[in-house]
Amino acid sequence: MNSGERLYIWQADDWPAWRYDLPTLTGLLTEVSRAQGLLLGRLADVGLALREQATLAALTEDVVKTSQIEGEVLNVESVRSSIARRLGVDIGAVAPVDRRVEGVVEMVLAATSHSAEPLTAERLFGWHSALFPTGYSGMNPIAVGQWRDDAGGPMQVISGPVGRRTVHFQAPPADVLPAEMTRFLAWANEESGEPGLVKAGLAHLWLVTLHPFDDGNGRIARAVGDLFLARADGSTQRFYSLSAQIQRERKDYYDVLERTQKGTLDITGWLSWFLGTLGRAVTSAQTTLDAVLVRARFWQRWAGIPLNDRQVKLLNRVLDGFEGKFTSSKWAAIARCSPDTALRDITQLLELGVLKKSPGGGRSTGYELSD
Repeated sequence: MNSGERLYIWQADDWPAWRYDLPTLTGLLTEVSRAQGLLLGRLADVGLALREQATLAALTEDVVKTSQIEGEVLNVESVRSSIARRLGVDIGAVAPVDRRVEGVVEMVLAATSHSAEPLTAERLFGWHSALFPTGYSGMNPIAVGQWRDDAGGPMQVISGPVGRRTVHFQAPPADVLPAEMTRFLAWANEESGEPGLVKAGLAHLWLVTLHPFDDGNGRIARAVGDLFLARADGSTQRFYSLSAQIQRERKDYYDVLERTQKGTLDITGWLSWFLGTLGRAVTSAQTTLDAVLVRARFWQRWAGIPLNDRQVKLLNRVLDGFEGKFTSSKWAAIARCSPDTALRDITQLLELGVLKKSPGGGRSTGYELSD
């Protein structure tokens, strides 16, 4: 980037005088509020236990998908176990949890369950330290729990092979970060006049623009956005996952971020995309709630049947929507047991009527829930 060349919004003379056309956003704000009302109205009728299960499902999806956006795959059962333990929700068999899972769970729960608390540098440093407990991102050492220092060069988002790399974005230099973050945090903790959902979208964009850490900026920006969504909802319980919807629309997410970073301080386009995606996230939560109700009805039906931990774990896996043919060999691999033990587990469930053989032939028999 040549001296004096202006490519990014943070280089504007009036930075950060954000602008947006509220009348253009009014229809989207109304649609999101309507979708939220429909979801909350349905949840009001299902009882406390099922609301807790819906929260567990939404938070599990949020933790898994915010990591998946960055190319990191977390074990779903480990994530669910970690969240359930922290929320005090009984899920039966508990999966082992590693430090990577615990770190993301800590950050997401801290953002949503304690959204009313001020957003401070110390909170952000704590989240960053939780994401990188070893001080490494992959094989690379990073500065943890502090603003980046650009010792290795400017913070850039790059793609492509060596020699043909494309710079999608370059963040402000490290020497201005302390002042920039002080300004952002002051805005975050004051009554700044924006509608709550608009403030959530702006907070997400502003923090991504500053890119204040060596790594983890996307996850922390989404967590900050979730914090403001929780404030806007006036609830510490989460019933939808914006990160899951962003993962479904990942290419559009990065495209609109790049256009916005290289545009003007009028961010109506970004906010339109953010609110539209949020509305779709709330609508998708209806499907998550359907799955919660199916799971609840299933376990209510079979509550009196003695099952071992392997059977509980694998049945929950099927209830989550197992992809592909569910066979005894896959049962053995997931449960980490012998093929004979897997076949005994399955045979018992067939005799009880919990499972049935899937229609169709093939080289191996598949199984599915009987109801």
